Amino acid sequence: MNMNPAITQDYPAIEYTIWPADLHGHRFHVKLRIQNPDPAGQVLQMASWIPGSYLIRDFSKHIETIAAYSSHKPQQSIALERINNDQWRLPRVTGPVEILTTIYAFDSSVRAAYLDTERAFFNATSLCLIVQGQENIPCALVLVPPKTADAEFWSVQTTLRSVKIDRQGFGFYLAENVDDLIDHPIAMGQFQVVEWKSQGISHSMAIQGCVHPVQHKRLAEDLEAICSSTIALFEPKSKRAPFNRYLFLVNAVISGYGGLEHRNSTALLCRRDQIPQTEMALEEKAYQEFLGLCSHEYFHAWLVKRIQPKAFQPYHLDRRNHTRLLWLFEGFTSYYDDLQLFRSKRIDLKTYLSIVTDHWNAILRNPGRNKQSLADSSFDAWTKYYQADENTPNSVVSYYGKGALLALGLDLQIRNFTKGRKSLDDLMRLIWQEHGLTMNGIEEHGLDSLISDLLGMGFQKIWSEFKTRYIFGTADLPLEKWFNPRFIKVDSKLLTKLEMVKLSFGVRYTDEKGWLKLTHVLDGGLAQAAGLAPGDLIASINGQRVTGSRWDKLLGSLTMNQDLIICFYRQDLEHERMAPLNIHQTPKQYQLSTV
Repeated sequence: MNMNPAITQDYPAIEYTIWPADLHGHRFHVKLRIQNPDPAGQVLQMASWIPGSYLIRDFSKHIETIAAYSSHKPQQSIALERINNDQWRLPRVTGPVEILTTIYAFDSSVRAAYLDTERAFFNATSLCLIVQGQENIPCALVLVPPKTADAEFWSVQTTLRSVKIDRQGFGFYLAENVDDLIDHPIAMGQFQVVEWKSQGISHSMAIQGCVHPVQHKRLAEDLEAICSSTIALFEPKSKRAPFNRYLFLVNAVISGYGGLEHRNSTALLCRRDQIPQTEMALEEKAYQEFLGLCSHEYFHAWLVKRIQPKAFQPYHLDRRNHTRLLWLFEGFTSYYDDLQLFRSKRIDLKTYLSIVTDHWNAILRNPGRNKQSLADSSFDAWTKYYQADENTPNSVVSYYGKGALLALGLDLQIRNFTKGRKSLDDLMRLIWQEHGLTMNGIEEHGLDSLISDLLGMGFQKIWSEFKTRYIFGTADLPLEKWFNPRFIKVDSKLLTKLEMVKLSFGVRYTDEKGWLKLTHVLDGGLAQAAGLAPGDLIASINGQRVTGSRWDKLLGSLTMNQDLIICFYRQDLEHERMAPLNIHQTPKQYQLSTV
């Protein structure tokens, strides 16, 4: 087939052609053809970040070569002016131009681009230069298959609109504009594909990286139930999804976990042992975590991709886009991802309550919750949450974790106020009708009027205090007071001696060549009081050698109020500190059960 069709009057004025050119060197070749460049000097921009992942990543750093040519004189290069690390300017030209780039791609995350002899994956933000001033016009994408024996059986998986492609999916695609182009990740290689229908809509999961055949029937049944439940949540009457097709792109690796949402698809990274495969034992908890990831990213097709903060309309990909609403968009999604597993009967109530308890207790163990509000955590995502360091647990609260508890708390408050007649589901459906179907972004205080419309003025005092204390303040959510005691029992968790000692010590660590290396030292803990710091190697406690494998056994042998002599190394210098083992400052922990 013709991989480079001639420009016609009806053909998009911007065309990208992408070759997986160097599988061994991990390099894509990209050709950008601009039919009508700005005669005053066209500016080209590489995205600095990708929507859904709030960190400046400077994708331009992976460009190895870049050159421009006139379509009328393809052998004669055009000088490109570098005006920033991620911007170039063409000189004054007339007629079409082509820009050729070579881009290194070896990032196995869901956010960037990857290429080797086994697979290719990319988001357009990592490979495609943006033509400034022409972001809102249609553009074409041509995918060329690798010309190596390694990729003889490769095919393409994407939800980008295809126009003229071969049986393997290589060929000509169209996007409405740049925002549309960057919202369809593309994977190439060999896949195990699982297919099903949820509420009549075609869904599929394309999996790479599994050694054994996946259990198609189990995956299809579980994912069908989760997706159908989510569609019904937002559209209980029509059961209508906002897309005609949905695709889960899964890369299974030895170690990794994460996802990135898109309008009609999601890219997922997980461990191989989290996916059910024939002839391979499956840990059910690990599989539940994978289903939770699928549920989370699928929920984002409504909340984030269609219901959006006003601050993201439009996305500005050359700079940070701040909002104080990530507690809503990520936190509420984190609440519903596990709830949808329960509602779709993928987990039972006991398991669900155990998951909620673990999340609740984890938040209570982080001192940062006392210093940073959820609104500030959302705003500072770019510089704090996505750039975690050794002090992060002491200074940051997760808008995912505490945001999920906030959603749970608001759900309980709404149910209590209305005596069970309404719930957070009703608020989500109202948000969907007002802001999702219309694509009218939510203002920073946009929930106020929606909650008033749903619950009336009588709820305003509750909502005002809720915002002040738990969104813009740092108070802990008193969930133990809000659970209905007729259904859910809340108890203080009875900690074992070892659990109390570990909480009192207040450290997180890793095993490094037989040494126990501290990665975090928590505020208020024994370790901080003794003068320990991140990076220290603990050698012994009271004369007993410390290693990662012996840590629990050693701590369990200690007695309360015992003086500890801690020997450690910092910058290869030996230090010794003494501190009493005191457990009265341990954070409160809870457990949930059915009545």
